[in-house]
Amino acid sequence: MTVLLDHLVVAAASLQQGVDWCQATLGVPPGAGGQHPLMGTHNRLLKLATPAFPLAYLEIIAIDPAAPPPGRPRWFGLDEPELQARVRQAPQLVHLVARSTQLDMHRYGLIAVGQQPGEPIQASRDIPASATMPARRLAWQILVRPDGRTGCGGALPTLIQWAGEHPAQAMADSGVALQSLVLHGLPLRAQDVLRLRGVAQHAGPGPAITATLHTPRGQVVLQTAAAA
Repeated sequence: MTVLLDHLVVAAASLQQGVDWCQATLGVPPGAGGQHPLMGTHNRLLKLATPAFPLAYLEIIAIDPAAPPPGRPRWFGLDEPELQARVRQAPQLVHLVARSTQLDMHRYGLIAVGQQPGEPIQASRDIPASATMPARRLAWQILVRPDGRTGCGGALPTLIQWAGEHPAQAMADSGVALQSLVLHGLPLRAQDVLRLRGVAQHAGPGPAITATLHTPRGQVVLQTAAAA
């Protein structure tokens, strides 16, 4: 069974830095997001969906200075000193999340081929009421490693399974669309487990993630940093 790209993850030193980067780089401001009490982070979101990548979006995420420490490493390697140093200079594409309707099956499949996809945890965030929508809660199950790090330099997707509403269903079109996505460094056996639809994959060296976006500023290419 295949999995689908859910969202791209851009880490920022602060949410305002991420908002400014989005406006300057992509030509549009991100939409609303929320807080993640479980991890002490908060985000802003931008719809990227196309027929090839249905419900795909961009997540700009930062450590929430108003939240208490989570008592464990945060997801996506946000606590790593090297990443924190890089995002102080500018927000960075760091990872991708892929959605599955068979999370346990894909998790055990990745373990069987030597990967460390993480442990399943339950997460949620509340969305306040707006002029057109009542208050509601998004809920999901997600795989997170105990050390919070990502696998294969970021090319091994974090797997998520939504419970009910998907956030992109309520997002307005942004004028930004994901044209293509290329991964480098995900072993062939892991590729066979995930069968990530619409994504070009290469087991050899290269940027872990290359995303090409159509934006009001023209074509924009986002890449993860080269491995040290």
